[in-house]
Amino acid sequence: MTASALHPLFQPLHLGPITLANRIVMAPLTRNRADAGNVAAAITADYYAQRAGAGLIVAEGSQVSPMGQGYLATPGIHSSEQVTGWRRVTDAVHAAGGRIFLQLWHVGRVSHVSLLPGQAAPLAPSAVTANTKTYLGEGFVPVSAPRALDLAEIPGIVDDFRRGAANAALAGFDGVEIHAANGYLIDQFMKDGANKRDDAYGGSIDNRTRLLAEVAAAVCAEIGRDRVGVRLSPAGPINDCADTAPQALFELAVDKLDAIGPVYIHMIEGITGATRDTDPVVDFQALRRRFSGVYMANNCLDLTSAQAAIDGKRADLVSFGRDFIANPDLVERLRRGAPLNALDRATLYGGGAKGYVDYPALAE
Repeated sequence: MTASALHPLFQPLHLGPITLANRIVMAPLTRNRADAGNVAAAITADYYAQRAGAGLIVAEGSQVSPMGQGYLATPGIHSSEQVTGWRRVTDAVHAAGGRIFLQLWHVGRVSHVSLLPGQAAPLAPSAVTANTKTYLGEGFVPVSAPRALDLAEIPGIVDDFRRGAANAALAGFDGVEIHAANGYLIDQFMKDGANKRDDAYGGSIDNRTRLLAEVAAAVCAEIGRDRVGVRLSPAGPINDCADTAPQALFELAVDKLDAIGPVYIHMIEGITGATRDTDPVVDFQALRRRFSGVYMANNCLDLTSAQAAIDGKRADLVSFGRDFIANPDLVERLRRGAPLNALDRATLYGGGAKGYVDYPALAE
């Protein structure tokens, strides 16, 4: 046992009604391996069970409706078959001693007509096409032009998230994480680069954070606020979605969430997978201080920075993404100070077992 094995990073944490074995979280990671009907594949149960040593797994983003899909072969949580597929996963993770939430996802404008019912245009707060790409199997292609949601359609979006949470509970998940980050639908409503509306959901930051608050309140009411987290990404232009005044915007967003009371917020500190630096600068600790629940930090962390975040009380939990892809036993490797497996980027999206369930653990 190394000295770091005794660090608080590896000690339990109470998260609502459940106890996490450690403070290390597997972040949600899109892998594009769902079966027909966007049902989580049988092999997906093996994938997550291998990683059950995480204090918490946040399973990959799963669309809450057919119109919420943005990439080929991503799982959903809106049909009975999808619920059954996910039940295999939760049973396997629980049998391995793990805890697992499901990320609820609506991509909004980050989609392609070939993925949507009747070749429909993607949905968005405004008819502004994102300068980004989506995955269609043969590779990445530009997204399609979206249409603006009518005001009367927005309550249906809120209800899609509510039903997704109810279905996740039926599937055996310990909780859900609302995806309000990375330029997807809720983030699009929040940021003025994507939201050009002039109604109750556009203009002021109060209006632009309205959908976030409505979804969070509906999901918390459906399954209990101590089983709900929310992911946010104040900084960076990922999926061509940025805001001109992110600090003020996200201070209000966090204030609203604090009043609603989800058990955690999952903050992407910096630009996803790229850098922890931001322009304009975002004071993430100021956001942390506004939230009375559990604060989970994410982005470009390693053992040293994760321990420092816990030591400095800058985070209660820390999440790792791609390190968990290549290292099913990441927690044990970090505890021992063991080297990490290299990531095979060619197998990140789509395919089968290769690059999915064949990364070796230390004992192998």
